[in-house]
Formats: sequence, C-alpha cells, structure tokens
Amino acid sequence: MNEVLVADGVRKSYGDNEALSGVSLSVRAGEVFGLIGPNGAGKTTLVRALTGTTAVQGSVSVLGTSPTDVERDRIGLLPQSFSPASRLTARELVEYYAGLYDEARDPESVLADVGLTGDDADTWYEKLSGGQQRRACVAAALVNDPDVLFLDEPTTGIDPAGRRSLWNLLDGLAAGGTTVFLTSHSMAEVERLSDRVGLLNAGELVAVGTPAELVAEHGGASRLEVETDATPGDLPDLVRRTYRLSSRGGTLVFEGLAPRDIGDAVTELESADVDYEALTWTQPDLEDVYLSLTGESFEARPSDVVSADAESSGRGRRRGRGGGE
Repeated sequence: MNEVLVADGVRKSYGDNEALSGVSLSVRAGEVFGLIGPNGAGKTTLVRALTGTTAVQGSVSVLGTSPTDVERDRIGLLPQSFSPASRLTARELVEYYAGLYDEARDPESVLADVGLTGDDADTWYEKLSGGQQRRACVAAALVNDPDVLFLDEPTTGIDPAGRRSLWNLLDGLAAGGTTVFLTSHSMAEVERLSDRVGLLNAGELVAVGTPAELVAEHGGASRLEVETDATPGDLPDLVRRTYRLSSRGGTLVFEGLAPRDIGDAVTELESADVDYEALTWTQPDLEDVYLSLTGESFEARPSDVVSADAESSGRGRRRGRGGGE
C-alpha cells in the first residue's frame, strides 16, 4: 500500500499541556483524509508535525522521508490564518508564489480553477471579499502542483456555489493522485470530500474510518422526532412494544426507524388521536459521531422538518434529507 503520510506514536507537549498523546495514522496516495476535533484537540499541532514545522517525539514521514527533507515543491500548505500582502492583486500573489518554485503551474490556469478571473484577478487582496481572499490563498497553495496538499479550513467565507466548485476541484486533484490532508469545521465538507476521517480529541486519535464506518459504529440510530405534548404513555401498549419510544421537552422520539417506517408511525399517532406540530426524521451522520465521541456539538445543521399542515389524509408532508452534493 502506497502510504505517503505516516505518523507513529507522535507526542508533543507545550509545558504541562500534552497537545498530542501518541498519535499514529497513515494516509495513502490520492486519498483525502479529513481531520476533525474540538478546538484545542491538537489538529494544528498534528499538521505542523506532518509538515515538519514543529519538533515532536515519535516518528513522522512524508513521501517516504522526514518532512524536513521533502522537496518543498512537493508540498502545498494552506493554513487557517494566512495574510498575504494586502496591496498585491490576486494575480500578483499567485505569480509571486509560482516564482518560488523551479517548476510551477501557469498562474492564470490556477486562478481560473479557483474562480478568480477578469477584474477579480486584478483586484488588490485587501479589496477582495472574504471568500475571494480565501480562493486566492487556495490558488497560492496549488500553484506548485503539490503531491501532498494540507488544507486547514479551505472554504471559510466562500459562498455555497464557490464551495461546491472548490470541492469538485479537490475531487479532481485527488483523482489525479494528489494526497489531501484536510481539517475543517464544516461537517458537510468533511463528509463530502473525505475518503477517511480521523477524530482527534484531547490529543488522542479516538476514531478513524470511512464516514460510513464511523456513522455505523458511533452515530446511533435514525429517529423520528415528533413535536407534541404527548408522551409514550399516551400510546397503546402494542405501539410501545413495537417501537423504541422516548420523550423530552415536548418531543416524542421514535428511535431506529427506517424511512419506510415513517408512514406507519404517523398512522399510529393519528389512531391514538395524538396532535403534533411537526415531524423531523434524522438519519445519523458525522455530526452524531462527533457528538458521541466528544460530547460537543460540531456545527448547526438544518433540520429535516415535516410540516403538519392540513391535508385530506391529515398526515404531514414528509421531506426527507437529501443525499450528498
């Protein structure tokens, strides 16, 4: 197996604070590896260890050698905080970074890839919108056509259409063999892009796997949440034996439901004359994995509300969660 990033027993302390506690992982060529975790979990320290910008205990290799010995043109790095000269245009910024390498991509091509063309490319960095600034920074990280690309919050401030465009760009890079190591506070981004995900918590890598594997192991059961004053005790014994029911704060919860079971559950509610305002069907995802393993919420996500407006059948119109973008 062609492993281009390897960390083995990596430890790093800042005084009495142990930022990394024996982290081990490997990333294959052409793989997109997503790293998630709470603030202070050690994500930035791990990226610094992998890029050779901080000394650590344990061993780290990048492209088969020490990260400090890797040819710089084979690595691309976009840190979360990156503040280039404000009076450079986007084009001048990318041209500057292209000039640092013996071989680099055509800056115009890279700018086009990230959606900065025409007047936008000739606008001073300080005059660009936050999303455009981030696009320019992504372009600067790509101009050397790296074999390994480290991205920390790459789409911060970028609008949804631009974010999707950059996701497609990263898909293409990975398909061409570029290895991408991604950290992000957008769960949708991590789940959309990553072949595998690692969850770092308090300096320890507590889980690694494909998004589907992590959800299956740690995400819990799908559930139908019913906004109602009713409790399980208001339903017949047969219903309570058929479904796993609970209630909290004006919400009645059917746990472990598949989408095909929603209609039957609603029929049982109506048969018991239970009034409800809305239904929400939730399928476990990486958000639930994150919450399960860290006890912290990752990011707000839109709810899958099922309206309980009047229809001839009396049932709410179901609007389930769509697939990946």
